[in-house]
Amino acid sequence: MNRFAVFGAAVLALLSTASLAKASGLYDPEVAHAPKDGVIRVFGPGGPHSAFIKAAAAFEAKTGVKVEVVFGPESKWTKDAQAGADMIFGSSEQSMTAFLETYRFVDSRDVEPLFIRRSVIVVPKGNPKAIAGFDDLLQPGMRIVVTEGKGVYNTSGTGLWEDIAGRLGALEDVRDLRANIVAFEKGSGASFRAFKSGNADAWLTWVHWPLDHTEVADFVELEPERRIYRVTNTVVSSDADPATEDFLAFLKGPEAAALFASEGWVQ
Repeated sequence: MNRFAVFGAAVLALLSTASLAKASGLYDPEVAHAPKDGVIRVFGPGGPHSAFIKAAAAFEAKTGVKVEVVFGPESKWTKDAQAGADMIFGSSEQSMTAFLETYRFVDSRDVEPLFIRRSVIVVPKGNPKAIAGFDDLLQPGMRIVVTEGKGVYNTSGTGLWEDIAGRLGALEDVRDLRANIVAFEKGSGASFRAFKSGNADAWLTWVHWPLDHTEVADFVELEPERRIYRVTNTVVSSDADPATEDFLAFLKGPEAAALFASEGWVQ
């Protein structure tokens, strides 16, 4: 190998290392992973969490085994998860793939998609702008909230608005929708707050949000040709409490399916 090839290989290795460090910036090699403590500890993002909490309560009532669901922005729970997570759940395949960079006690081959949900147009209670479908969002003056990771935040909403707008291959739809976006928010929680502020006519997101917040929101179905689906999935630590496999089996059963269905998740 000549010196230029050696130099090129060294640069490539350096760039790959830097990329991995950036991608897994939350990973702390000094945190020891020791989840076996008699409690099933489940960590993941906001959104799917409410259905997981319902399932955890039902499983605990049935078996007596305590299940603790910790949710929200990953930065708030990552150290606890690295130390004690029996299970991680994601809000999409891309979000779980990002988690795998940090939680190295789980394996991509063990990830199990459990349920899937659809995208909808969330509108303020009563739908004051009488939005009936996607085309209404393209009208001048509409104020739309969307969720984006902005390259630094792990959220299932990343790219959702573009997927919906570009679904038919019409560039003009993307342009027109983009012109009406008033907030690109990092994470669904921040998007929900922006939606509730009174400065938005609609929010493009997942159906469980309006189902969980009927006091402030209604929703309008997207046309089938515009509709996007993404999953919630789980992966179990290789060192998990043994009862975690029982909880996973429960999540895959009919009782959990009914609980998730109440929030718009289907199989």
